[in-house]
Amino acid sequence: MVDVGIFVGSVYGNAQHVAEQVEEMLAEKGHNVELFTEATIDDFKQTKSVLFISSTTGQGDIPPNLEFLIMDMRDTMPLMEQKPFAVIGLGDSSYGDSYCGAGKQIFELLVELQGRPVSDLLIIDAMETLEPELEAVPWVEKVLPKLIITQ
Repeated sequence: MVDVGIFVGSVYGNAQHVAEQVEEMLAEKGHNVELFTEATIDDFKQTKSVLFISSTTGQGDIPPNLEFLIMDMRDTMPLMEQKPFAVIGLGDSSYGDSYCGAGKQIFELLVELQGRPVSDLLIIDAMETLEPELEAVPWVEKVLPKLIITQ
């Protein structure tokens, strides 16, 4: 079983790049980590803890490569039974109300599925940060003790 499953939703590659940097850091620390770009519900169920990293597309929508998993989760409602999770949302604050809509939707869904958030949603604004991995990687390092299950 994977210690940390990183589920990435990316349109132009920023979230993918962030996820790869986080994956590298976790692997260097000796964790069994897997990055999923086209995940299934079975992938989701086979992880001890989950980290979603997603950009937002359209009017606050989830990127197409992550949309199938999220729709499947909404349809089947797989209870997480306090499985720890964290969510990083990438967006552009100039989009107003739809800003980081995907990250917010994912976070709310995981709470609804009875997951245990290890932190509030991390929102990274493209208007303020050109290299989102410089915020994301240290943040994941900070929440890591709560995210990793040592059983």
